[in-house]
Amino acid sequence: MHNESEYKYLTSDLTILKGVGKKTTDLLKRKKINNIFDLLWKLPKTYTDRSLSSKIKDLRIGENHTITITPQKYNFPRVRNLPNRVLCNDETGEIECVFFNSYEGYIRKILPLGKQITISGKIGIFKNKYQLANPKYVSEDSSLIKQKHNNYSLTEGISEKIYNKIINQIINDLPILSEWHPKKILNKFNNISWNDSIKELHKPENIGKNKKNFYQRLAFDEIFSTFLVNSEIRKKIKKIKKENKVFDLIKQKKIIDQLTFSLTSDQKKVLDEINKDLSSSTKMFRLLQGDVGSGKTIISILSAFNTINSGFQVSVMAPTEILARQHFNLAKNILPKNLNIEMISGKQDLKTKKDILTRLSDNKIDLIFGTHAIFQKKVNFKRLGLIIIDEQHKFGVNQRKKLSDKGGNNCDVLLMTATPIPRTLTMTVYGDMDLSIIREKPKNRKPIKTYSKLESRIEDVLKFIKKEIRLGNQIFWVCPLIEESKKIDHSSAVKKFEYLKKIFPNQVSLIHGKTSIENKEIILNNFLKNKFKILVSTTVIEVGIDFPNANVIIIENANKFGLSQLHQLRGRVGRGNKESSCILMFKSNLSNNAKKRINILKESNDGFKISEEDMKIRGFGDILGFKQSGIKNFKLADPIHDKDLFMLAEKEIKRIEKSNENISKFKPLIKLYDRADIINDIA
Repeated sequence: MHNESEYKYLTSDLTILKGVGKKTTDLLKRKKINNIFDLLWKLPKTYTDRSLSSKIKDLRIGENHTITITPQKYNFPRVRNLPNRVLCNDETGEIECVFFNSYEGYIRKILPLGKQITISGKIGIFKNKYQLANPKYVSEDSSLIKQKHNNYSLTEGISEKIYNKIINQIINDLPILSEWHPKKILNKFNNISWNDSIKELHKPENIGKNKKNFYQRLAFDEIFSTFLVNSEIRKKIKKIKKENKVFDLIKQKKIIDQLTFSLTSDQKKVLDEINKDLSSSTKMFRLLQGDVGSGKTIISILSAFNTINSGFQVSVMAPTEILARQHFNLAKNILPKNLNIEMISGKQDLKTKKDILTRLSDNKIDLIFGTHAIFQKKVNFKRLGLIIIDEQHKFGVNQRKKLSDKGGNNCDVLLMTATPIPRTLTMTVYGDMDLSIIREKPKNRKPIKTYSKLESRIEDVLKFIKKEIRLGNQIFWVCPLIEESKKIDHSSAVKKFEYLKKIFPNQVSLIHGKTSIENKEIILNNFLKNKFKILVSTTVIEVGIDFPNANVIIIENANKFGLSQLHQLRGRVGRGNKESSCILMFKSNLSNNAKKRINILKESNDGFKISEEDMKIRGFGDILGFKQSGIKNFKLADPIHDKDLFMLAEKEIKRIEKSNENISKFKPLIKLYDRADIINDIA
């Protein structure tokens, strides 16, 4: 068993450290360093080697040197604001130590006349004499200075010397934690303990050695603790017993047969997985991940139909009202007319809304669509059996858990996302859920042709657009910024709108981040009804709305977007049966990296492949705004470079689940890696 005091030190407040008062604590807290454990992950960026001594005659100006000198003479001016000076020498020459804002008594104490003292700092020159201003390291004991000193990216107000002192104090007092991993796992990291790994991590000579056993061991701990929490949530949800949903697959077949297209084999496979979950006695908590335009919505509507058939209500939540309405219209169109299907919207008057809420709580509505307003406290269902959430990567683990609880025991949960992300990231972000993937696109979808164009060739693009408008088609024109930025030479949506309006009078509209939700809905609806031909916008059109008549998308400054984002934007066209085009525009000064990314996009329509490449180029923190979505940013682990560690962690979790192992020995691991807010009842 683990002793709580083993890791209590690590979770302690910083004020227990020697020399750390309220001021330093507040400065560190500003950097999100709240306890001793947090400090351990502020890693040195570089180090200064003070281990070698120099003679005064060999000093180089502008560099750090360690020298042993003898103070000869003080010069303490009586005029305020003038610096105090101490003339020092060795057998090869003279140097002046200069102190700004230091008291006479302090200087006499650290630099006593006639005694040999070792000092270290950056060498300057003044009136042809070597000078060392405010020496950082001064001691009679040269061994205290002649070391390698780590350089950290410092919080303002904390000196390097103090920071090194704090870190060294922590490392000296590190508790020896009982091992939580079995021998088989430890062997993979040369049996190095957690304690020794931390010590190695902070050694100056180990900076950047991320393939070494100590680094890998700590990265594995991070990944494993995340997976462990996800596994516990899965277990908790699986323990919930629910009423089996019994439905008639002949009725499902009847709806599928009436569709104007055939389901792909991926869609059929996923529908089977969902149906198995619905008809089992354990609660479904499933993520449906599918590329842009792979046909997730139809699967969700068929799942809703089967749930209604078994006597339950279904609620579908979309990120925007226009998307909710689109799903609502599709359901009205393909489901039997005797079903009560409603939509709750911000635009409805109070009377209509009240009526819908009453009918919901009386079980008079089978299927309801809306935005997040569906989950407000006043919305009550009589017999909710399935919650479907579209485009949900804005939800963190905690929110998903609350959502699952809100539905009650008999309520299954299906989350859908059109964000294909690499497997290592899916395991981390959505590891609390079962996963279904639709990879293949419907047969009638024509691949979107992707071109790249120099901004200076805009006349060619305008000629192409005129031709498309004559054919009755519509165009998206995407710009990265709302207003002209003085700092960055991006093209702005507002400016582009003004420019295009002159060329295509009464045919252009504009949407950007500052457009109100109501106006956005009106403009998008008018575009859907083909009332104008060109929609200039920022990235607000990213999420899965269908505009079957829009078959051209132009993306300006394409190199300013991530690959996954470009792929998502490109997926706004090609929804109908026409040939579609995506034109990526850029300035001439493209970096090799940007050229590489644009070529990947031109060569592939596979979102999973594209996101894998995107992550290799940009790092996982940037992919589709995951930085902003509350996803745990690992301190050491990297889903691209440490793929083998992710797979190892997954294998180990499966072994623990299979053998039903008691996980109380992992309590310190979960406590330390700050996931205890989710799992607080581990024995």
